[in-house]
Amino acid sequence: MKRDAALSPPPGGALAPAARRGWLGELCSGWGFVERNFRLIRRYAAWEVAEQFYNVVNALTIALIGVAQGPEVVLYLTVGALLWGFLSVIFMEVATSVQWERWEGTIESTFMAPIHRLTFLLGTSAWAVLYGLVRTSVVLGAVALFFRMDLSRANLGAALLVLVVSSFSFIGLGLIAAVLPLLSPEKGAQATHIIQGVLLLISGVYYEIDALPAWLQPLSWISPATYTLRDVRRAVLHGATVGQLAPDLLRLGLFALVMIPLGYAVFATAERYALRKGLLKRNG
Repeated sequence: MKRDAALSPPPGGALAPAARRGWLGELCSGWGFVERNFRLIRRYAAWEVAEQFYNVVNALTIALIGVAQGPEVVLYLTVGALLWGFLSVIFMEVATSVQWERWEGTIESTFMAPIHRLTFLLGTSAWAVLYGLVRTSVVLGAVALFFRMDLSRANLGAALLVLVVSSFSFIGLGLIAAVLPLLSPEKGAQATHIIQGVLLLISGVYYEIDALPAWLQPLSWISPATYTLRDVRRAVLHGATVGQLAPDLLRLGLFALVMIPLGYAVFATAERYALRKGLLKRNG
């Protein structure tokens, strides 16, 4: 009974009152997760190089499909490949954060550390955004070497704003999906990949939503990637202003306002359940 009590975290997921540490201490702890994930990337550098090479080739292959149809189609496909690469990295880094802890054998020490659970999640989210930016920049550089893209009409500021707002929506989705590896060591990580595949299918990454079967099209409107892709393409291809993109920016903002608190609440509830059931140490 004493051991069970010790494993039960107080509200917020910390085993020591986070208030004693102060916000600066929590901020430093959150940055610690960014540094730790960077060291993990260095440890698996060969796999990282191989995966990044595949990402570059995949983006180039997709862009080459549009060469015969003109520069605008090439740019349309390139934007889709780059955005999906960025957003899916954010989603998967957050969604598989628990699984990484389990693979590395650090899940118990991480979840028993005297930090607020929000610190762990925010640190992981910050890493996901930084990592996604670096990977997307590498792919963008490779694409720029192959294609001469006309960005004279592009409103890059508006496109960047859409990307920033949508990042928060995908962090919220990732928090909810991160519950799956927490609750099911055997099948949770696989389920996150299924969710990623569904988002790829319904969000119009490489085609217009109208190309989907009629029964699938309504699902596209519950994916924040749909609005992100549509608005970034409007800003890059047609120079749309922030005012013209405001309706979708508002939708993305509402997604973030709902998904992030919901994701945190779901994660905290699932963590308490996992601790009661002894699921943290299991490797599947």
